[in-house]
Amino acid sequence: MAILNVNLTRIESINLKKSLKTAQKGHKLLKDKLDELIKQLLKMVQENQKLRRQTDEMLKNTYQNFMLAKAVIGEGYIEEALIIPRKSVSVEIGETSIMSVKIPEFHFQEKQEETENKALYGFAYTTSELDRAIESFAEVSEKLLELAQNEKAIELIANEIEKTRRRVNAIENVTIPNYIDTIKYIGLKLSEDERASTSRLMKIKEMLVK
Repeated sequence: MAILNVNLTRIESINLKKSLKTAQKGHKLLKDKLDELIKQLLKMVQENQKLRRQTDEMLKNTYQNFMLAKAVIGEGYIEEALIIPRKSVSVEIGETSIMSVKIPEFHFQEKQEETENKALYGFAYTTSELDRAIESFAEVSEKLLELAQNEKAIELIANEIEKTRRRVNAIENVTIPNYIDTIKYIGLKLSEDERASTSRLMKIKEMLVK
């Protein structure tokens, strides 16, 4: 039995009962949050597995397209065609929230050069094989960014689950039992004091009667 270091008074017992109710309400809210976080995590993990399979397949196709382009026009010509890119790409990082957990959001920001040529590279020595390779690379880059966002979200949610679980366990196994034990102990001490006081009064009464 764990007894808190408090004054053994009726007022302290009332205050502890109020604290106990607050702790019980807090425990329920945290338990509900924990259940919802776990539900969200399981959903995100399932979606991430599907996304990872799609990304792996797209990476495989992208690699095959570049290998085909390399076989058709040669590695040197590919490097020459891509040496001066016509489009720049940056990543903008935003933020969203899931159950009070801040999750980063990644977005591609593209900037195209003001030219009539809309290709991402020079025309010299290029073929349709390189076109397909570049197109598939752009698509898989977006998927990789989405995958990175999902996996970071999963990591953050998992960390929040662990912190919330520790708080739930602490309230359930330490805080609430300590309040209950202390309230019971104060009640017993007050009862003992009351019985002792009653006994003294009876003795005094007997002495006065005599």
